[in-house]
Amino acid sequence: MGDRLAIICAVVGLGLTTGGAVSKAVASDIIDEWANVKTPAAPEIKAVTVDPKTTALIMGDLLNQSCAKRPRCVAALPAIKKLLGEARAAKVAVIYSTIPNTTTADIIPDVAPAADEPSVTSGVDKFFKTNLEQILKGKGIQTVIVVGTSAEGLVTYTGGGAALRGFNVVVPVDGMASVEAFAEQYVAWHMTHAPIISPKVTLTRTDMIKF
Repeated sequence: MGDRLAIICAVVGLGLTTGGAVSKAVASDIIDEWANVKTPAAPEIKAVTVDPKTTALIMGDLLNQSCAKRPRCVAALPAIKKLLGEARAAKVAVIYSTIPNTTTADIIPDVAPAADEPSVTSGVDKFFKTNLEQILKGKGIQTVIVVGTSAEGLVTYTGGGAALRGFNVVVPVDGMASVEAFAEQYVAWHMTHAPIISPKVTLTRTDMIKF
C-alpha cells in the first residue's frame, strides 16, 4: 500500500511541476489531435522483377457490384487490364476473388477470368475459409501481386494475410482502388509500415513490374 501511494504522489507531483502536462497527455486521443496530424512522407515505390514460375496475380473483387460503381476503380482498370495481359503472356498464375452472393460472371468483362483461372469467394480476407493458400502453395507460388478493390479491405487484409503466411507481396499503387483517395493513401502507408507485414511488401506501379 505504501509503494502504491508513493507512485500516485510522484505522478501528481510530476503533473504539478510540468503544469499539468501528464494529465493532458492522458486525456488526449487521436480524435482530439485529428486536425493537427501531419501527413507522413509518401512511401517509396520500387521497380520489381518477379519470377513468372513462382508468382501469382490476385485479381481482387473487380465486380460490377463494386468496382464498376467506384470512379477510382474504373479509372484503374486500364492499368490492371494491361498488367493482366502481361502476366498471362508470361504464364503467371492468375487467381480471381469474389465476394459472397456474387460469382465470376459478375466480374467486369474487360478483366474477366479465363476458363482455367481459379477463383475464391470470401470477404476482405480471401484466405478466410477458402483454399487460396492451398492453391498458391500447390503452384509453388512465393510472390503474389495484389490488385483490386477496396484498398482498405481486400488489399490490406489479403495482402497482409499473404505476408503473414510467408509470401512476398507486390502492391501496385495504381491497381489498388477505393472509394476515396485517403483510403488508398492510408493503405500505401500501412502496407509499408505494419510490423511483420512491411518487410514482405514491395510498393510499386503496374508499369514498374517486370516478368
